[in-house]
Amino acid sequence: MPLIRRMPKRGFNNAQFKTRFAIVNLDTLNEFDNGATVDEQSLLAAGVIRRPYDAVKILGSGELTKKLTIVANKASDTAKAAIEKAGGSLTLK
Repeated sequence: MPLIRRMPKRGFNNAQFKTRFAIVNLDTLNEFDNGATVDEQSLLAAGVIRRPYDAVKILGSGELTKKLTIVANKASDTAKAAIEKAGGSLTLK
């Protein structure tokens, strides 16, 4: 057996410090009412995300047709532009 397979495996693993994002596309946000505030708790209550995550990221896939106030940790540039175009606002934590 090679020496590398006989040696114990030691070292640092950074997986426990990884930030896990809940990815939400714009077209899934259309199920909320006009003028609603969308944050992680409302996404959980609506069933858009299944469990609590470390952070929420909004991606620009799809089209937003409602005026929403969105609170998230990150957002893509296309998502920011689409939210503002629909008349809504985006607040980054």
